[in-house]
Amino acid sequence: MSAWTVRADGEGPDVGHLTRAAGGGLRFWWLGQAGFAFEHAGRRILIDPYLSDSLARKYKGTVFPHIRLQPVPVEPAAVKGVDAVLHSHAHTDHLDPDTVQALLRHNAPLFVAPRARRQVALERHIPEGRLQAVTAGDHVDLGTGITVTAVPAAHEELELDHNGDSVFLGYILEIAGVRIYHSGDCVPYDGQAELLRSHNVDLALLPINGRDSRRLQNGVPGNFTVREAAALCRQAAIPAVVGHHFGLFDFNTVPREEAARELGEVAGELHWTLPEVGRCYAIEPALQPAEQLKGS
Repeated sequence: MSAWTVRADGEGPDVGHLTRAAGGGLRFWWLGQAGFAFEHAGRRILIDPYLSDSLARKYKGTVFPHIRLQPVPVEPAAVKGVDAVLHSHAHTDHLDPDTVQALLRHNAPLFVAPRARRQVALERHIPEGRLQAVTAGDHVDLGTGITVTAVPAAHEELELDHNGDSVFLGYILEIAGVRIYHSGDCVPYDGQAELLRSHNVDLALLPINGRDSRRLQNGVPGNFTVREAAALCRQAAIPAVVGHHFGLFDFNTVPREEAARELGEVAGELHWTLPEVGRCYAIEPALQPAEQLKGS
């Protein structure tokens, strides 16, 4: 397995309208929370985009009102050229009806979402003819050498519907020769590291906001801690990780400085990045030791 690293491709946030980056390299933008945009050779793929304030409306006046700490980095109606959108599960910050509806104004992508929540996906404006409903173990060919493999995710626990389909998924995206694992919302589970090792993952995108009983009792299941994310990469022989799912809601985050400190303590040879929302990053072979991007 080749070692890959992530570097900032520019001096600052440049998400704009997600205009296509120069050159044919593999690049990505963090859209906040678990959302990412990937681009390579004219193809654009989104994962778990939450680009609205729908949760603030939904949870107004509750214990956790879901007020954004960061503005929406790009108006979804302004994004063009999207070939596919992957949704890991049906929580609104991962499968957002407002974002779906806005993306459809100028795009006709394939939407990939859990089969266990197919009806929810349809209710959230995904056209039936553009929905590829999947469960763990399924493969989707997006064309031009880009593939997606669905794997289980445990959002506090592994959950199956009455048909035995996974309610929460992660995805292994293979693009430009790089295998990228997006865990969705997830905590460690038995067999996870072995499964990922069998897929020879090059880069993991892992949530690092952790979990606690107060959040769970108020309907907010949790995710990896920073140390658990680093440990999974070591156990699964994944050489690089990008942390996410922090900085959007005050009740469900970890301070960037604290996350950077913990990663610095436990990462060892693991290449790690805490991205900035909207900044363009390049994924490239780690031909020599790379400076770790510790964020600001």
